[in-house]
Amino acid sequence: MLRKKELPAQGEFVIVKITKVTPHGAYCKLEEYGVDAYLPISEVSSGWIKNIHEFIREGQQDVAKVIFIDPTKNAVDISLKKVTQKEKKDKINEYSAEKRAKAIFDSTAKLAKKENAKEEIISRIPQNIATYHELLTLAYEDKDPLAACGDKTFKEAFYEAAKKNIKPKTYTVSYNLELTVTNPQKGIALVKTLLKEMAAKGNETRYLGAPHYSLTSTDSDYTKAEARIKSAEAILEKHSSDIQYAFKKTNK
Repeated sequence: MLRKKELPAQGEFVIVKITKVTPHGAYCKLEEYGVDAYLPISEVSSGWIKNIHEFIREGQQDVAKVIFIDPTKNAVDISLKKVTQKEKKDKINEYSAEKRAKAIFDSTAKLAKKENAKEEIISRIPQNIATYHELLTLAYEDKDPLAACGDKTFKEAFYEAAKKNIKPKTYTVSYNLELTVTNPQKGIALVKTLLKEMAAKGNETRYLGAPHYSLTSTDSDYTKAEARIKSAEAILEKHSSDIQYAFKKTNK
């Protein structure tokens, strides 16, 4: 995060490192905040726990959910069992992306010889930009998040780093197509024509063995990828008097 907070929010998912395991729970370090938290044995796992050491160990890093906060005592309680596998995966990805973005920010400051100006630069970044990853993404998208940073050298270097280090996310939509020509006079020639027309719309076609084909569309915008498949279906529909076809979406 760009501006360090003293404590996490209630319900927030956090990266924790277990520092000490006791018979009734464990003491942990919140990696993003640098503060301690307590993990009660009842929040380690669902069901009865006879030996806590069978479930957690010192040095283990994991994703936990904040279930209690007392700001007056800097006390935080966390839970492992209240984190789903998807929530765990999403948090790990978020944490990794943030660490990488911060490393790019720091290395840019070093290369631009602006290490002593980092706090000043951050103070000029709009408050609604909360993380290094968000800052890097906005820079990549040419949204000029450092417009008010007051340091042209750093800004240009950071924007250049964003372009070099971010790979745009892509979405792939894939369907299996069963295609049969019912007009014997047109046969394979019609199939070749249809596949060519569908490819011209930006779809990748592949022969799987008659009468089966795969149809794939990839784009940075999911709706555009799906729209290309729909355009292919419209091509087939125009020839419905000569063919029979069926689409089935795959899990790709």
